[in-house]
Amino acid sequence: MTALRPEVADPDREGGPEAPAPASEGTGLVQLHESIATLLASRGQWRQAYQHLRSAFDLVHAGREEQPKVPEQLRREVDRLRREHAEAREQSLRDSLTDSYNRRYLDERLVALVAERGATTGGLAIALIDLDWFKQVNDTFGHLLGDRVLQRVVELLQAELPEHGFCARYGGEEFVIVLPDVDVTSAIQITEAARMRVERHAWASLAPGLRVTVSIGLAYEPPAAETPSRPPVAPEQQLLRADSLLYTAKQSGRNAVAYREGGRVRLAGAASGRRGITEPRVSGY
Repeated sequence: MTALRPEVADPDREGGPEAPAPASEGTGLVQLHESIATLLASRGQWRQAYQHLRSAFDLVHAGREEQPKVPEQLRREVDRLRREHAEAREQSLRDSLTDSYNRRYLDERLVALVAERGATTGGLAIALIDLDWFKQVNDTFGHLLGDRVLQRVVELLQAELPEHGFCARYGGEEFVIVLPDVDVTSAIQITEAARMRVERHAWASLAPGLRVTVSIGLAYEPPAAETPSRPPVAPEQQLLRADSLLYTAKQSGRNAVAYREGGRVRLAGAASGRRGITEPRVSGY
C-alpha cells in the first residue's frame, strides 16, 4: 500500500487547535493507519480496513477547509473485496451437492446456540434425518438420480422451516434440521410436517416406481429457565440423543419421527399407532 504524505504546515502560520500535526507526527499516524488497514484487509475485515484508510486520508488533508472524499474507485474496490469475501465464506459453509449447510457450519452454529441458551425463551431441537433404503435407490436408479433425490429432499426439508431454523448435511444421506428457540410441541409438528412432505412428494416424476421416505430422530433440550440448575447439554450429546432416536424410528418401521416425552419414546403422527416401539440404543437422558 503506497504511503500517503501529509501536507506540511505554513511556517508563518501560528499553531493552534486547527493547525495540522507536525510532518513527522502526521506521517507516522498515516503509516500506522495504513499498516492497520493492510492487516485488517488480510483478515477479510474490509469495513474496518476502509475506516483506517479514511483516517489516513483525513490526516493527509488536515487543515484544508473542505475534506476530500475517499475516491469512488477505492470505495468500490473495498466494497467488491468485502462482497467477494462474504460470498467465499458462505460457499465454504455450504454442501456442494445439495446447497444445504455443511458439517462445518452445523458444528459452529450449534456451539453458538448452546452458548446463547440462557438468552432465549424457547428450547433447542435437533432432528437427525436419514433417507430410508437409499442404497436401493442408487442401485436401482443410478447414482445420478440418487443425487437428484438428495437435492430434492433438502428442498422439501427446508420448505417450511421457521425463520431461524436451518438444514445441514451431516454426511452421506443423513441431514440435520436445527430449530432454535422453539417449544417441544412445535418441534414435533415441524419435523413431522417435513417427513410428510417427503413421503407425499411426486417422486415418480423423477423416475417411474421411485418412492422416497425418511426416518427422523428428534432430540429436544428445554430452555435454561426450565432447568436453571442443570448445565447446558453439549451439541455432541444432543446429536447422540437424536441418533439414538433415529435408530428407534428405523427399527420401529421407518418413515417416522421418534422423540422422547415424559421419559417414554414415542412416534409422531400416523406412526404413533404402531406397536412394539424399539427403545433407543443409548438413553443419554
